Amino acid sequence: MNQHPIKTASLGIQHVLAMYAGAVIVPLIIGGALHFSDKQLAYLVSLDILTSGIATLLQVWQNRYFGIGLPIVLGCTFTAVSPIIAIGGQYGLSAIYGSILISGIIVMLIATFFGKLIRFFPPVVTGSVVTIIGTTLIPVAMNNVAGGQGSPEFGAGANIALAFGTLLFIIILYRFFKGFIRAISILLGLIAGTIVALFMGKVNFSPVGEASWFHMLSPLHFATPSFELAPIITMTLVAIVSLVESSGVYFALSDITGRKLTEKDLVKGYRSEGLASVIGSLFNSFPYTTYSQNVGLVQFSGVKGKNVIYTAAGILILLGFVPKIAALTTVIPTSVLGGAMIAMFGMVIASGIKMLSKVDFSSQENLLIIACSVGVGLGVTTVPNLFAQLPESIKIFTNSGIVAGSLTAIFLNIVFNAAKPVKQSQISQELKAS
Repeated sequence: MNQHPIKTASLGIQHVLAMYAGAVIVPLIIGGALHFSDKQLAYLVSLDILTSGIATLLQVWQNRYFGIGLPIVLGCTFTAVSPIIAIGGQYGLSAIYGSILISGIIVMLIATFFGKLIRFFPPVVTGSVVTIIGTTLIPVAMNNVAGGQGSPEFGAGANIALAFGTLLFIIILYRFFKGFIRAISILLGLIAGTIVALFMGKVNFSPVGEASWFHMLSPLHFATPSFELAPIITMTLVAIVSLVESSGVYFALSDITGRKLTEKDLVKGYRSEGLASVIGSLFNSFPYTTYSQNVGLVQFSGVKGKNVIYTAAGILILLGFVPKIAALTTVIPTSVLGGAMIAMFGMVIASGIKMLSKVDFSSQENLLIIACSVGVGLGVTTVPNLFAQLPESIKIFTNSGIVAGSLTAIFLNIVFNAAKPVKQSQISQELKAS
């Protein structure tokens, strides 16, 4: 369905705003830990935004070899933050980019094998994974509601009022309007919340004034990739973990858009993520994966077309070259963003529950799969130091509630269901239904 350019642009901006905070916090954390200067840090953020846009284009544009063709937005994976800091501290920047480069190539090479795992993702697994994704994101939203972790005003009444005022405004728009207004209710909520925050003296425009209007970005700005075995193994594990997370997002969007995913679709999606990581390395940026927060936005807005995501990708690329415009998005107070996140992340949970509605709940095995996977995912999220004593190579799989819960669901489904001779046809029927 064709949309007015202004409507498409507004929806694209909404997607950018939904993922922007998550996208820029990764380079801010990594750059700070590796002692980047303010100028280097600003450049790193721009590189990350630009390559997020390129990675998104690669995934949305469907061709013979790459692109899953779903309304997906990509950004740097949070799973990579700790390993990148560790590699940078021990081996230097060049080893970071070398390990990201090789891991991306490995992902492209194993994509065909990974795509054959579709039979291990019936609704009991995909529904559990999507539900886990939503539940593990809620603490992020609630921390933002309070003003952001580490904020001296964490939990202040003004922050709470701004957050829930923003959420209430979004709910009112969704209740009393239809069509375009309902579709961009998140964007309007963020704008309204920021305006109110401005009158409360909680909006700081100094980053906009200090930012330049234009700068050029060049490949290999910080370092030329070098290759060390341990970092390569570490980042390859991170990449495989990201594929598990992405699979849940793929199936969630498949369910929302009503499009059945084939093995070839999954392979092209995985290849795109590998290629995005290769490009990230050459631009001295990061590995990239699908952003689950944008799934809730697709569900919430009801707009499932790829033109909106193409627009979002174009905006991200533009922001990479125009720091002053990019800085405008940073003035949105954390608490305002948190209020909108409650609605978006809650929609991800609702999508997971919807997918689970296709599961045979008379089966005790299915109930146990859901119980254990959601329990592990939520448990790791609420008790992040649970596996603190494990080796670093294992903690890559256990530090993320999404990854730990997802792997639990996959493993238990294999234990209880994969060995049953009649299960394969049932899985096909369930996938068709979803």
